Amino acid sequence: MHNKIQLVVRILLGALFLFGGVAFFFTTPPPLTGDMATYFNGLAASHYFFFLLKGTEIFCGLCLLSGFLVPLALVILAPIALNIFLVHLFLDPSGLGVSIAICAAVLYLAFFSPSYSAPIKRLFVLK
Repeated sequence: MHNKIQLVVRILLGALFLFGGVAFFFTTPPPLTGDMATYFNGLAASHYFFFLLKGTEIFCGLCLLSGFLVPLALVILAPIALNIFLVHLFLDPSGLGVSIAICAAVLYLAFFSPSYSAPIKRLFVLK
């Protein structure tokens, strides 16, 4: 049962990050207003950030979908998921539900799934 849940969560999370990353390169986002516009304009001013972020999301999404390097992908996605949550918590509460689901999926796969939690938990062992 745990393996089926783990597989479904991994596939859904991988698809979300893969298609979200790819969509950046092929679609125009809706116009933003207020603090969200200020935040995103600041990130866009760097001229590289969104390409790095979306490229990383595509790589991690492919890793999750293929089952290859999943612990690495989860470690890389953890700060991205946290940032998605914090942006929605402070700037756009309308997306808070999805951001909580993303964080929950990353936390489940990283710390509670039978196949991927052991290598990640070893990162937190002091020697």
